[in-house]
Amino acid sequence: MTGSGEDAHPTAGRLTALLIDASTEAISAAGGHSGGVYLRSRTPGLLRLAVLSGLPGPLFRPWWRLHVDRPFPVADAYRLGVQVVLPNATETMRRYPQFAAGLPFQFGSLYVPVVAGSTTYGVLTVLRPAVTDAAEVLSEHDRVVRLAQELGAALRGLEDAHPDQVAWDGEPICLRPPTASTSLGRAGRFAWDPETADITLDEDLHTLLGTPPSEFPGTVEAFAEAVAPTDAHRILATLRDTAAGRPPALPLYLRAEDGALRLLDLWNAYEPPAAPAVRGVVVAPGPGPTADSAADLLPDGVFCVDRLGLVVYANPRAAQLLGRPRAELVGRDLWEAVPWLRRPDFEDHLRAALLTPDPVHFHLVRPSAQESETRPTAQDTGSPLSAQDAGPPPPTQDAGSALSARGAGSRPSGQDAGSPPPAQDAGPPPPTQDPGPPPPTQNAGPPPPTQDPEPAQQSYGGDWLALSVHSGPDRLTCTVRPASRVKDSPEGQETAELSETGMSPLAPLYRPIALAIALTEAVTARQVSAVVMRELLPAFGGRRLAIYLLQERHLYLEWETGFPKGFLAPFEGVDLGTHLPGVETLTTGRPLFFDSMEQLTATYPGIPLDATEGARAFLPLIASGRAVGSCILGFDRPRSFSTEERTVLTALAGLIAHAMEKAQRYESETALARGLQQALLPRRLAAHPQLETTGRYLPGTAGMEVGGDWYDVVESGDGLALVIGDVQGHGVQAAATMGQLRSAVRAFALGDRPPDEVMSSTNHLLIDLDPGLFASCCYIRLDPATGVARAARAGHPPPLLRSPDGRTRVLDLPGGVVLGVAPKARYPVTELRMEPGAILALYTDGLVERPGSDIDEGITALRVALAKAGAPAARPGGRFLAGVADRLTATARHALDRPDDIALLLATRRAAPPPGPH
Repeated sequence: MTGSGEDAHPTAGRLTALLIDASTEAISAAGGHSGGVYLRSRTPGLLRLAVLSGLPGPLFRPWWRLHVDRPFPVADAYRLGVQVVLPNATETMRRYPQFAAGLPFQFGSLYVPVVAGSTTYGVLTVLRPAVTDAAEVLSEHDRVVRLAQELGAALRGLEDAHPDQVAWDGEPICLRPPTASTSLGRAGRFAWDPETADITLDEDLHTLLGTPPSEFPGTVEAFAEAVAPTDAHRILATLRDTAAGRPPALPLYLRAEDGALRLLDLWNAYEPPAAPAVRGVVVAPGPGPTADSAADLLPDGVFCVDRLGLVVYANPRAAQLLGRPRAELVGRDLWEAVPWLRRPDFEDHLRAALLTPDPVHFHLVRPSAQESETRPTAQDTGSPLSAQDAGPPPPTQDAGSALSARGAGSRPSGQDAGSPPPAQDAGPPPPTQDPGPPPPTQNAGPPPPTQDPEPAQQSYGGDWLALSVHSGPDRLTCTVRPASRVKDSPEGQETAELSETGMSPLAPLYRPIALAIALTEAVTARQVSAVVMRELLPAFGGRRLAIYLLQERHLYLEWETGFPKGFLAPFEGVDLGTHLPGVETLTTGRPLFFDSMEQLTATYPGIPLDATEGARAFLPLIASGRAVGSCILGFDRPRSFSTEERTVLTALAGLIAHAMEKAQRYESETALARGLQQALLPRRLAAHPQLETTGRYLPGTAGMEVGGDWYDVVESGDGLALVIGDVQGHGVQAAATMGQLRSAVRAFALGDRPPDEVMSSTNHLLIDLDPGLFASCCYIRLDPATGVARAARAGHPPPLLRSPDGRTRVLDLPGGVVLGVAPKARYPVTELRMEPGAILALYTDGLVERPGSDIDEGITALRVALAKAGAPAARPGGRFLAGVADRLTATARHALDRPDDIALLLATRRAAPPPGPH
């Protein structure tokens, strides 16, 4: 994997070292708290986060990869070659609203392209405290620009020595930034040379370990025993991994012989041309034990995590409240140690604490012991810690929103977004006796579970906890205590409502992150609607959703869920002059909110209702002043909408409208491209009594784009020409270019030109057309009577040939460069023979290539599958190849994610029929 942190190749190691150094220096130069480097990948138009310093990688997974055409600052810096300075959240929202919706926190950021000559390699990024004006960070900006220039020059030198190696296709390497605090602990350094097995310790490390140089054996085994006797095997294994180019992402937390904590951090030191050496530091924390002992006696829970999410301290009360023993907390990732914290609202609060200097206060519900064992994982909840495309559970599985419990007795709100919310939507739940936290004791260990004083208050089966997160330069300090009354909240009455679902009343506000990111990946109206259902309904406790799109002054239903069957049918195609809330929200441009069905019928007498109880929100979908449609949200119970909720819903409606408008344009282009492609693909293949052929074409699923793959069988003299090709890119232009090339190849083949002339002439044609695209192609002219074939190849994957006895091999045909690049390119011709019963397979790379895997592995898998296909039927006229083609494409045909389109062409030669009787 090019550029992966797991690659032991010296070039990959040197690339990693350059990126780490640049990121670390940039954070320091700009006064930042975190940052990283985005680097180009082998996937055209895709940037990948290569290094992330100062932030937990899994928590920021949605930002690991970014297309260069997205409206984000990193993409602009890379695509346009400009430096982007965002001093604060206000400027970020003004210039990049989608980016701000994903990270709606008060911080500043710098983005500088990494360029050398005419090549842009990536973007150097720094996140820093917010300032009032960009002029305040000019000096820091200039320093980051110089670092980006130095990195670009270094990457150019690396690329000159190792072409095509400066790319990143793996996950980001997550680093701790240089510590900003002064530690009174002891530390010592060492170096180990794996080739000579020599290990050298500095004087400080000899002192820390209590082994004078004269008494130290000088072996790595003795070193491991001295650092942590019980973990010596673990230290040795980690040293070997580091020597192989796989240093640990986090320091090792170890215990000395006397039980004292020791930290071991390792890294590679590349000093070409010498072999890579291992460097490390051993730290014995200084004042930590004293402070920890004091914190152990506090009545409230206290735990600390570093900037990568590793728990570095937890007092007994925190362990009790979080439901995990201290031994299972310290030294582990927070989400691994406390799985029930894998929830989007908590992660959003944690992002805020990591990116802003202000403390963050919020409430969470702690599940019961049984519930915590079956608590949904990040993949179930749509957390960014899950796979990138994972979403939250469908609305039918959601227990309701924290806001859905607002009672019917609250004062009705006005219709539009400008109406003020009621002064008090609902009171807090009845107070229960709260004996408060236990008094401090002399025993630093956690109290027995039976002494946990906070009673269960919710039918959910758990207890509410009040958390506060205080950000520091190197770690986050979190306090946690039981919360049974509204007054326990650090925010006072703002968190008055506790829901049945266990979600904070502010939980819906994290949804702009998931919705904005998910909408950037949705390209059809159906996909946009599915994203809205998946992200918006659970956030606000909704049970019904309807999305209408405008076509010629009429609204047509695009998506519905939760409404009774057939209820929305009378509203299909409704005119814009109709007196209905779903129409008037679009014509007036104002969102309409109804706290109860009574309020809805009072405003629109006689309107059909699908329920007697509930609440409704009607949102206009307007993109850049153009009407797109309307969105209807339905709730099972009466509820009011706070000013903050109305603002969020209105903003999200704008995002949805822009996504819908983009989807409509995209679908129009896709329909045009698909129609063009279907018209250009062959309806039938040229036939011959001694040759059976069959073809298959599968469009890609990624973005529903149409590609430029094609195949053809053309009469050429007394033989047949077998052709397969692949035009770069997707969309209408790729399909149109494919049609031009297919027509040209057919014309040249019908003239019975030799294969090399067909390739050269097609190459000249593509260069003259100058579409800005290149194409690969394989052309084989076969004489079915003799089995003699003459083949030429232009940058295309090699064909496969299955012999009648089942042996299958790759035809390693010498070929030229792809078409459309070099006017004087030559395409050598190779002659081969095809026996009766043999099968020839031509294919495009979409059948054998997958992101993250080597194409040779895919070709090998296809060769094995073809070998197992069996021999052609002996009966004349049998259609054997159709089944073989179906089997070879079965996996791809049923794949949910097909990133590229696929073309396959098979041919088998039949034996000559016996001569008839005279």
